[in-house]
Amino acid sequence: MLDLLPDLFDNYEEQLHLLAPHYQQYGHKNIFWGEIVTVKCHEDNSKVKQVLAKPGEGKVLVVDGGASNRRALLGDMIAQSAVDNGWSGIVINGYVRDVAALKTMPIGIQALGANPIKTDKRDIGDVNVTVEIDRVIIKPGMMLYADDNGIAVTDEALSLSHLL
Repeated sequence: MLDLLPDLFDNYEEQLHLLAPHYQQYGHKNIFWGEIVTVKCHEDNSKVKQVLAKPGEGKVLVVDGGASNRRALLGDMIAQSAVDNGWSGIVINGYVRDVAALKTMPIGIQALGANPIKTDKRDIGDVNVTVEIDRVIIKPGMMLYADDNGIAVTDEALSLSHLL
Protein backbone atom coordinates (compact mmCIF):
# COMPACT_ATOMS: atom_id res chain seq x y z
CA MET A 1 0.00 0.00 0.00
CA LEU A 2 1.65 3.21 -1.17
CA ASP A 3 -1.26 5.57 -0.57
CA LEU A 4 -3.99 5.36 2.04
CA LEU A 5 -5.91 8.62 1.93
CA PRO A 6 -6.93 8.62 -1.75
CA ASP A 7 -8.52 5.19 -1.29
CA LEU A 8 -10.18 6.24 1.97
CA PHE A 9 -11.64 9.35 0.36
CA ASP A 10 -12.86 7.27 -2.60
CA ASN A 11 -14.78 5.05 -0.18
CA TYR A 12 -15.59 7.28 2.83
CA GLU A 13 -15.49 10.90 1.66
CA GLU A 14 -18.57 11.95 3.66
CA GLN A 15 -17.09 10.65 6.92
CA LEU A 16 -13.61 12.19 6.64
CA HIS A 17 -12.36 15.66 7.53
CA LEU A 18 -9.08 16.72 5.91
CA LEU A 19 -6.58 18.94 7.71
CA ALA A 20 -4.98 21.73 5.67
CA PRO A 21 -2.20 20.38 3.42
CA HIS A 22 0.75 22.11 5.07
CA TYR A 23 2.14 19.27 7.19
CA GLN A 24 5.46 17.61 6.42
CA GLN A 25 6.57 14.03 7.07
CA TYR A 26 9.33 13.58 9.66
CA GLY A 27 9.07 9.98 10.87
CA HIS A 28 10.20 6.86 9.03
CA LYS A 29 6.60 5.56 8.71
CA ASN A 30 4.87 7.59 6.01
CA ILE A 31 1.53 5.82 6.48
CA PHE A 32 -0.02 5.62 9.94
CA TRP A 33 -3.38 5.63 11.67
CA GLY A 34 -4.93 5.13 15.06
CA GLU A 35 -7.24 6.36 17.77
CA ILE A 36 -6.58 9.97 18.72
CA VAL A 37 -5.22 11.22 22.03
CA THR A 38 -4.86 15.01 22.25
CA VAL A 39 -2.57 17.53 23.92
CA LYS A 40 -3.10 21.28 23.77
CA CYS A 41 -0.01 23.29 24.72
CA HIS A 42 1.90 26.43 23.81
CA GLU A 43 5.70 26.34 23.59
CA ASP A 44 5.84 23.80 26.46
CA ASN A 45 6.07 20.08 25.62
CA SER A 46 5.80 18.77 29.20
CA LYS A 47 2.42 17.15 28.54
CA VAL A 48 3.62 15.72 25.20
CA LYS A 49 6.48 14.02 27.03
CA GLN A 50 4.17 12.72 29.78
CA VAL A 51 1.62 11.25 27.37
CA LEU A 52 4.15 9.59 25.05
CA ALA A 53 5.86 7.97 28.05
CA LYS A 54 2.69 5.90 28.57
CA PRO A 55 1.63 2.85 26.52
CA GLY A 56 0.28 4.02 23.16
CA GLU A 57 -1.26 0.77 21.90
CA GLY A 58 -1.20 1.96 18.27
CA LYS A 59 -2.75 5.34 19.02
CA VAL A 60 -1.89 8.71 17.45
CA LEU A 61 -1.08 11.78 19.52
CA VAL A 62 -2.44 15.02 18.07
CA VAL A 63 -0.70 18.06 19.55
CA ASP A 64 -2.26 21.47 19.12
CA GLY A 65 0.67 23.81 19.62
CA GLY A 66 -1.21 26.74 18.13
CA ALA A 67 1.04 26.56 15.04
CA SER A 68 3.75 28.39 16.98
CA ASN A 69 7.07 28.32 15.13
CA ARG A 70 9.15 29.63 18.04
CA ARG A 71 9.88 26.27 19.75
CA ALA A 72 9.94 22.59 18.83
CA LEU A 73 7.33 20.49 20.63
CA LEU A 74 8.97 17.15 19.73
CA GLY A 75 12.57 15.99 19.55
CA ASP A 76 14.39 12.70 19.26
CA MET A 77 14.25 11.68 22.93
CA ILE A 78 10.48 12.11 23.28
CA ALA A 79 9.91 10.50 19.87
CA GLN A 80 12.00 7.49 20.95
CA SER A 81 9.82 7.20 24.04
CA ALA A 82 6.77 7.11 21.75
CA VAL A 83 8.35 4.34 19.67
CA ASP A 84 9.26 2.37 22.81
CA ASN A 85 5.69 2.70 24.08
CA GLY A 86 3.94 1.51 20.91
CA TRP A 87 2.49 4.74 19.53
CA SER A 88 1.53 4.63 15.84
CA GLY A 89 2.10 8.31 15.13
CA ILE A 90 2.28 11.93 16.19
CA VAL A 91 0.74 14.94 14.44
CA ILE A 92 1.92 18.34 15.64
CA ASN A 93 0.27 21.64 14.83
CA GLY A 94 3.67 23.13 15.53
CA TYR A 95 7.33 22.29 15.01
CA VAL A 96 9.82 19.46 15.66
CA ARG A 97 13.60 19.22 15.99
CA ASP A 98 16.28 16.53 15.60
CA VAL A 99 14.96 15.92 12.09
CA ALA A 100 17.71 13.50 10.99
CA ALA A 101 17.06 11.26 14.00
CA LEU A 102 13.26 11.41 13.61
CA LYS A 103 13.52 10.19 10.00
CA THR A 104 15.13 6.93 11.23
CA MET A 105 12.42 6.11 13.77
CA PRO A 106 9.67 3.56 13.01
CA ILE A 107 6.81 5.93 13.78
CA GLY A 108 4.68 8.36 11.80
CA ILE A 109 5.40 12.01 12.53
CA GLN A 110 3.88 14.99 10.74
CA ALA A 111 4.40 18.61 11.73
CA LEU A 112 4.39 22.09 10.24
CA GLY A 113 8.18 22.38 10.13
CA ALA A 114 11.44 22.18 12.05
CA ASN A 115 13.00 24.49 14.63
CA PRO A 116 16.11 23.62 16.68
CA ILE A 117 15.00 25.46 19.84
CA LYS A 118 13.62 23.35 22.72
CA THR A 119 10.59 24.35 24.75
CA ASP A 120 10.36 25.65 28.27
CA LYS A 121 9.26 23.01 30.78
CA ARG A 122 6.50 24.54 32.91
CA ASP A 123 4.10 21.54 33.00
CA ILE A 124 1.46 23.65 31.29
CA GLY A 125 -1.03 22.14 28.87
CA ASP A 126 -4.18 20.06 28.63
CA VAL A 127 -4.51 16.35 27.86
CA ASN A 128 -7.47 14.69 26.12
CA VAL A 129 -9.38 17.87 25.36
CA THR A 130 -11.20 18.82 22.18
CA VAL A 131 -8.97 20.89 19.88
CA GLU A 132 -9.59 22.76 16.65
CA ILE A 133 -6.87 22.58 14.03
CA ASP A 134 -7.28 23.98 10.52
CA ARG A 135 -11.01 24.51 11.20
CA VAL A 136 -11.41 20.81 11.99
CA ILE A 137 -12.72 19.78 15.42
CA ILE A 138 -10.67 16.90 16.82
CA LYS A 139 -11.84 14.97 19.88
CA PRO A 140 -10.07 12.25 21.84
CA GLY A 141 -11.25 8.85 20.64
CA MET A 142 -11.70 9.90 17.00
CA MET A 143 -9.58 8.15 14.37
CA LEU A 144 -6.74 9.69 12.37
CA TYR A 145 -5.35 8.46 9.04
CA ALA A 146 -2.20 9.95 7.51
CA ASP A 147 0.12 9.44 4.55
CA ASP A 148 2.06 11.54 2.05
CA ASN A 149 -1.26 12.90 0.73
CA GLY A 150 -2.31 14.48 4.02
CA ILE A 151 -4.05 13.91 7.33
CA ALA A 152 -7.72 13.07 7.83
CA VAL A 153 -9.86 12.44 10.89
CA THR A 154 -13.20 10.71 11.35
CA ASP A 155 -15.55 9.97 14.22
CA GLU A 156 -15.11 6.21 14.05
CA ALA A 157 -12.74 3.58 12.71
CA LEU A 158 -13.01 2.85 8.99
CA SER A 159 -12.54 -0.57 7.46
CA LEU A 160 -9.14 -0.86 5.83
CA SER A 161 -9.41 -4.55 4.93
CA HIS A 162 -10.20 -3.88 1.26
CA LEU A 163 -7.26 -1.44 1.03
CA LEU A 164 -4.45 -3.43 2.64
